[in-house]
Amino acid sequence: MSHSALAPTPEAAPDDALIAPHGGALKELYLPPAEAEALKQRSTQLPGVDLDTRQLCDLELLLSGAFSPLEGFLGRRDYDRVVEELRLEDGTLWPIPITLDVGEEFAADLVVGDEVALRDSQGVPLAVLEVSDIYWPDRLHEAKQVFGSTDRLHPGVAELLERTRPVALGGRLRGIQRPAHHDFGELRDTPRSLRAWFAEHGWSRIVAFQTRNPMHRAHRELTLRAAQQVGAKLLIQPSVGRTKPGDVDHYTRVRCIRALLPHYPADSVKLSLLPLAMRMGGPREALWHAIIRKNYGASHFIVGRDHAGPGKDSNGRPFYGPFEAQQLLERHQEELGIRIVAFPAMVYAANRDTYLPSTEVAEADEVRDISGTELRRHLHEGSEIPAWFSFPEVVKILRERHPVHQPRGFALFFTGLSGAGKSTIAQAVIAQLLEHTSRPVTVLDGDEVRKHLSRGLGFSREDRAANVTRIGYVASEIVRHGGIAVCAPIAPYADARAESRALVEAHGDFIEIHVATALEVCEARDRKGLYAQARAGKIASFTGISDPYEVPEQPELRIDGHAAEPAALARQVLALLRNKGLLDD
Repeated sequence: MSHSALAPTPEAAPDDALIAPHGGALKELYLPPAEAEALKQRSTQLPGVDLDTRQLCDLELLLSGAFSPLEGFLGRRDYDRVVEELRLEDGTLWPIPITLDVGEEFAADLVVGDEVALRDSQGVPLAVLEVSDIYWPDRLHEAKQVFGSTDRLHPGVAELLERTRPVALGGRLRGIQRPAHHDFGELRDTPRSLRAWFAEHGWSRIVAFQTRNPMHRAHRELTLRAAQQVGAKLLIQPSVGRTKPGDVDHYTRVRCIRALLPHYPADSVKLSLLPLAMRMGGPREALWHAIIRKNYGASHFIVGRDHAGPGKDSNGRPFYGPFEAQQLLERHQEELGIRIVAFPAMVYAANRDTYLPSTEVAEADEVRDISGTELRRHLHEGSEIPAWFSFPEVVKILRERHPVHQPRGFALFFTGLSGAGKSTIAQAVIAQLLEHTSRPVTVLDGDEVRKHLSRGLGFSREDRAANVTRIGYVASEIVRHGGIAVCAPIAPYADARAESRALVEAHGDFIEIHVATALEVCEARDRKGLYAQARAGKIASFTGISDPYEVPEQPELRIDGHAAEPAALARQVLALLRNKGLLDD
């Protein structure tokens, strides 16, 4: 994929002019209406891809110019240099690979020069990709270079290694129409529309703030001081595409931020939503965020402590240092053009009854804070949230979203070979659950799901993955409403299990239980003779015999279905739930 030549280091713009887009020009990829309509009609005859959430977010930001100077999904040479050097092939600074991943079966029918229709989940055509490159990225190497880790506790790494398909298609895009959004329409700006708003209101010095959380008093203090420090107006631009699993839903986040706006000085703040699929990539992601805000017209960008960090790794250490993001952006400051406002965390000093930067805390100061876990406990118990922490309007919205004593939904996801004892153990767990709680429990058994929810699906890898994804989706809806879902499919493939996990963890807890019963035990238990038929070649693609079972690497619990009676194994599951605070003693 070709790009514009590397632009020189931006010269200082006039005081009343907006910063130029990254690379010098805004790359909007939508066709004129008549051409778009003609392409839409022709797209029905093209091979097509139904995009997932990440791909849909990437496409929207490519088409609108938010990812300028990109003109499509990265080809091999651009991809390689981004991974290794944070640059496109032509030398332009770009830190995150933007690729379109597809399955090998789909890619096998394509050649360079083909066109591919890109559609939303409803099958609506949004764009056509002109394929210029078909390649197989080394995802493990990408994880090491881009995220600095292969630890699957990192959500970006887990996405890359467990849910990203093996083939990448590169090429230019021609946009047909914007993805449909039915929420907060007045807040969904494109780079062009937001730049026009800034120009109309005479804003040229604009400091942007990225967030994936509701905003409280500390956030207000930080953003207000940052804007005053550089003499700029404030753009609050929360990511509302996909964030970290377990985050507060974007509807609640946006309502909370909107409720906060009257607490800023008049004509000083603009709220606009960014449909970004975050990778939680720390320093590289911070650089990416700055480039995107530059394309939207911001002249300055706030970078806080551990910007876009995903927390701690499996050894309990932070994935990134607290100031790595600030240091990376400072190294590229002149080339970036957008100015970086590195700001420390704001903390509350009770003895002064004020917020101050953490760097200004004195030894005598009595610093107070409320962690995310503590806030959730206050909401769950209905206990008082101190006035110094948040605003009444924000707390009211959070209490509506998290009613007092509402139980947290969770899914128990049993996986293992046929005959491992998944359904039997699951039934024992359900019986013991109902001895202790009156909460609704819904069973999604593999055979029953096949009979009702997945009728018509076969046993190809794609159909098996689709069956597990359907189970994950139904479980996620149960969990979203505070219920308990008990799932017991074979679920042989790691990527399909990971997709179910992601669906559920958007709303609650996903507890993967690997029933690791030995194959010979499963065969000895087989009353239907399925294993014998598989060994005789009468059943094709039978898990454990002629088709692989990909053993879970880090399940929440691993049990041997032959080691004890089902009731004893069920007690291990309930003990785990108590330890996680999901079940009362």
